[in-house]
Amino acid sequence: MTDTSDLWGQKNETLSDKSAENEYGIPREEIYRAMQAGKLQFREGCMHGNTWYRLLRTEVERYIEKTYGSDYLREKKSQKELSNINQELRKLNKRISELEKRKKELLGP
Repeated sequence: MTDTSDLWGQKNETLSDKSAENEYGIPREEIYRAMQAGKLQFREGCMHGNTWYRLLRTEVERYIEKTYGSDYLREKKSQKELSNINQELRKLNKRISELEKRKKELLGP
């Protein structure tokens, strides 16, 4: 494996095992098998007695591309981006309605 020590501290370069499962649609057991086989580097974390694993996004994507194909990976990344866009639109729409309400209050009857 290449030197990835600089990636561990960068924003959006790591994700948890649970996030990888949700974002890419692969079972957590498969992630654990890949970790045990040395295909994925990981760092262990523990919060409130619950263990979780931090993975490098680039390695997870490379593993998914090799296992499921580039079309699968592209589809999952598109779905994630679309989900983020929809979430941002909902936030903006809520903010617009709050501002419209405040505007009405300021303009009076």
